Amino acid sequence: MQAPTNHPSVGRVSLPDRVRSPWWELGRRLLLAMAILVGTVLLVFFDRGGYRDGNDPTNTITLLDAFYYTTVTLSTTGYGDIAPVSPQARLVNALVITPARIAFLVLLIGTTLEVLASQGREMFRVARWRKKMDQHVVVVGYGTKGRSAIDTLVSNGYDRDSIVVVDPGVVAMEEANRDQLVGIAGDATRRGVLRQAGVEKATHVIITTDRDDSNVLVTLTVRQLNPDAWIVASVREQENVPLMRQSGANSVITSSDAVGRLLGLSSMSPMLGSVMEDLMTYGEGLEVAERDLLVNEVGKQPQSLPDQVIAVIRDEKVYRYFDPVVSLLARGDRLIVVRPAKELPWAPRPGTHGEDLADDED
Repeated sequence: MQAPTNHPSVGRVSLPDRVRSPWWELGRRLLLAMAILVGTVLLVFFDRGGYRDGNDPTNTITLLDAFYYTTVTLSTTGYGDIAPVSPQARLVNALVITPARIAFLVLLIGTTLEVLASQGREMFRVARWRKKMDQHVVVVGYGTKGRSAIDTLVSNGYDRDSIVVVDPGVVAMEEANRDQLVGIAGDATRRGVLRQAGVEKATHVIITTDRDDSNVLVTLTVRQLNPDAWIVASVREQENVPLMRQSGANSVITSSDAVGRLLGLSSMSPMLGSVMEDLMTYGEGLEVAERDLLVNEVGKQPQSLPDQVIAVIRDEKVYRYFDPVVSLLARGDRLIVVRPAKELPWAPRPGTHGEDLADDED
């Protein structure tokens, strides 16, 4: 988790690149160059009375003369002691020699201009991102757990633009950008790095590093910067759960114990293990979800609802469905249910057909 303090990329905002074809970029630049060229030719030709051709006794400026003047001017060639005087020579100079000069100039200074332009665009994009970044989610660590957490958020309606990844690894930043996520390169135990991620304005912070000591320090730092954020942290060892909660985490997930329990269940009852895995997999089979209570469900028993209710949230406390406190559902309750992952005609999902929610009535 530690990163060198003098590393130039520490705390740097890394936005996902806009993927465009090289041929598209080349064509766009050629069209812009042609537009400038044509516009200048027309400007010179329409104002031809203000120009003089020293090689033409009649002092007649033709469209070809305007084209020639434009090409030698835009290419910064200027006038030398040898100048083409015949139309054929001027046409060759305009169509062959000048493009060759322009190609040379592009090869000579194009790289520098591109770097400066890219840096300017990147600074503008970062400034615009900072202005609109609010009420977002910060994910610390982009390993297996971090990616899975983000996939779950996106699958449940979160926009990728509202998620920020913090990780010190260069490879992790590249992977986050490929997944169209904003990344902050740096050690999340440092305040400056977390401020770069806008943790003060975040609504949720998910901490998924592989070291419990780093997770505790990150949790403490996040809680100091944002007392109102909902912090979810992972720990490897069950004995570190109390310490993580004392540090300010609202929810603590023990990764090693959870995997161990799933392995034990799968060995004793393969079918039970597959059901548990199904509940934790999004998009098919069964899913565990939280939903609002509907108006027509007020006063009913949890067991009588179409969804399989396993818990009821009342007054910010969680009660099992069989708890006498929630024997009858009341306005303001929220339900933790097991239901089909996809709505089917024979298993309608409550709340998806315009029903009134219990909290919507006066």
